[in-house]
Amino acid sequence: MKHLSRFEKQKEPGSSAGRAPLSEKDRARYIAVARDIFTKKAASYARIMNVTYGRISIREQKTRWGSCSSKGNLNFNWRLIFAPEEVLDYVVVHELAHRREMNHSKTFYAIVESVLPDYRSPRRWLREHGHSLWEAV
Repeated sequence: MKHLSRFEKQKEPGSSAGRAPLSEKDRARYIAVARDIFTKKAASYARIMNVTYGRISIREQKTRWGSCSSKGNLNFNWRLIFAPEEVLDYVVVHELAHRREMNHSKTFYAIVESVLPDYRSPRRWLREHGHSLWEAV
């Protein structure tokens, strides 16, 4: 959430949920913020995990927070920038772990846990509060 403090001050009146739809200008600004955040986090965690990846895309998927293609391209939902920092870290590590295991096996989660020992907490937050990210703007 700290990522947005400087941008919240710049928001145009009426762009919050319940008032008016998000303007294309605001959407573009949030996507740019998300691109910067996820690019830096992916690079940092990829070094730690000793994995590579292809392109990073920022999207607004309705049912996914992130994904990793078989070619190693990463996709992240821009609305995650409204989540706590540890949730963003978890989603990045989760997707990068797919560079070693393209499934959700025990081996996959052992990779996630080796980087984020407390990964269950942000995973739970996303399950319990992720819907609120659609109400954030």
